[in-house]
Amino acid sequence: MLDMAVKEDLGARLRGPLIAPQDTAYDEARAVWNAMIDKRPALIARCAEVADVVAAVGFARDKGLPLAVRGGGHNIAGTSVCDGGLVIDLSEMKGVEVDPQARRARVEGGALLGDLDRATQAHGLAVPAGVVSTTGVAGLTLGGGFGWLSRKHGLAADNLLSVEMVTAAGEVLRASAEENPELFWGLRGGSGNFGVATAFEFRLHPLGPEVFFGPTVYRLEDAAEVLAQYRAFAVQASRDCCVWADLMTAPPLPFLAEAHHGTKVLALMQFYAGDPKDGEEVLAPLRGFGRPIGDAAGPLPYTTAQSLLDETYAKGLRNYWASRNLSELSDSAIDALATLASGFPTPQSDILISQVGGAINDIAPDATAYPHRDAAFVASPGARWVEPADDAACMAWIGDCREALAAQAGGGAYVNFIAEREGREREAYGANYARLAALKSRYDPENLFRLNQNVAPLP
Repeated sequence: MLDMAVKEDLGARLRGPLIAPQDTAYDEARAVWNAMIDKRPALIARCAEVADVVAAVGFARDKGLPLAVRGGGHNIAGTSVCDGGLVIDLSEMKGVEVDPQARRARVEGGALLGDLDRATQAHGLAVPAGVVSTTGVAGLTLGGGFGWLSRKHGLAADNLLSVEMVTAAGEVLRASAEENPELFWGLRGGSGNFGVATAFEFRLHPLGPEVFFGPTVYRLEDAAEVLAQYRAFAVQASRDCCVWADLMTAPPLPFLAEAHHGTKVLALMQFYAGDPKDGEEVLAPLRGFGRPIGDAAGPLPYTTAQSLLDETYAKGLRNYWASRNLSELSDSAIDALATLASGFPTPQSDILISQVGGAINDIAPDATAYPHRDAAFVASPGARWVEPADDAACMAWIGDCREALAAQAGGGAYVNFIAEREGREREAYGANYARLAALKSRYDPENLFRLNQNVAPLP
């Protein structure tokens, strides 16, 4: 346990507040998105500037404390908080600066996707990123980061131009294709293994302000037929198209008849990155298939599209997920996913099938630390629930999902969707693990940054 003098020593070196267990802000500051995570750090350093991060890293290193880094706090495994250690909280460092002429944005490490989207869309520009506005830019990007724009423009990590980082030694480095290029390689998919990323510089792309976006909804009993049609559409779809399929329990959506509320459904979430009028025409064959029970796809602001899933992935639910990269959506995979959906443990649970490929797969698997350049889809069963008494049933269902998906073509798992703190690293980093371990040995030989999907330094 840290004594008061030690705490005061760190607090005197910070411009931002240092939060301890006796402070009224403590419970709010330690709470993260996944309600399954209930950690009690000894201290939380809510950093106001890079100098605060340097001081906090040095303090944790010198005192031998467990160290967690919080950007958006949205990580499924809860790696942004720890028991008995120090949390470096970047939530106050969320500035976004846009240079519309150069089509670049500088984003601080505590910014959320909503912060980034609002700033860039003011200039008709966007960064390929995730699909939930409350997600942290830092964690998403360091793990790769895919969303609606990724088939056209690649991962968030593929659009990085540079990263500012504080290392375990307390150095402030800039990593780019020209400066510390090997570190830059590792930061594009190697997660939080090498230090605290305090700022990112992104390449921007013209988009919006409106896009064609929204769901077409079918009964679960039609899922196998609709998913086969979806597969055929996805194989030939242009890179402006990105369609995700979500097997779920229908909430009381205004465009669905009340009789379908609370029933199991398949929603095809459609996004078109070009002119919305073109999107409506291009997606018409998919939307007109079969017997849909509801449709709400149409033109709407990109920033609205980026926040429509926020309620589905709202803070405060208990979450446990699985992830499997698929090289194809085979008949056996479709049958397995439909069967698993029929046994959802709670109404909040779902199975998301994300269409990837396109520009993501233009890059070689060893060109960045993100290795999964052959995937066409990512299947992500997600159990969500409220009561701790349901933990066992929900986690057992995810176990069944993992077992069923293990037999499907493809391999590996998206690091940002792994629910465990350890044991899945080889699935996340694939053949790039050895190179990452060598890089870890150079920048963090004592494994100070180990509360993540950890790459152990070489002996």
